[in-house]
Amino acid sequence: MTKVLIVEDDAAISGPLVRAFTREGYDVTAVDNGQAAIDLVSSSIDLMVLDLGLPDVDGLDVARAARTAGQSFPILILTARAEEVDMVVGLDAGADDYVTKPFRLAELLARVRALLRRTSPHEEATGMLKAQDVSVDIGAHRAYLGDEELQLTGKEFELLTILLRSAGSVVSRETLMSTMWGKDVETSTKKLDMHISWLRRKLGEDVSEPHYISTVRGMGFRFETQ
Repeated sequence: MTKVLIVEDDAAISGPLVRAFTREGYDVTAVDNGQAAIDLVSSSIDLMVLDLGLPDVDGLDVARAARTAGQSFPILILTARAEEVDMVVGLDAGADDYVTKPFRLAELLARVRALLRRTSPHEEATGMLKAQDVSVDIGAHRAYLGDEELQLTGKEFELLTILLRSAGSVVSRETLMSTMWGKDVETSTKKLDMHISWLRRKLGEDVSEPHYISTVRGMGFRFETQ
């Protein structure tokens, strides 16, 4: 399971982030000060979400401490400092990307997924994704069930790609809808259910006992790894 460390002293921000990341299927640890984060940088972390305005230590020092410790996990900065020079300093300190406050949760989650894709074990340098006997060749825009090519629409291909990238973890309905239809989330609920149904049919799924795409009630969908 992907491990995310959230370093944020404002409970009004960290609380919703913890809930959102947990819904996405991540293993989340949250701390509210820089020293606690520095104490954890040598532990098993796949991504850090780091506020710059911490009460004890500047967030940039936390980023530098992680890099000094030899850690290469992605660091996403949260900051109210919108000035370009601050962003440059942050990136120079070892951060990989940044989001300025206030931010949209969907945007932040999209940035996180993009950062994780760079280091994801599911996606090889060839641009291939695979779980069970289902595979996607991103570059060629082709999907396969075993050796047989699947005839997917553009949206079905996009949906399968998103699910495979997070194979084994739950992808929330909100994430799928915002990623596939952007701001038109309210009208996309039925669209998502239809595309899930069509994709399952093309994978030869038994809806009553799915082998590939499981529905996680109240959360979203998970592509099973076995």
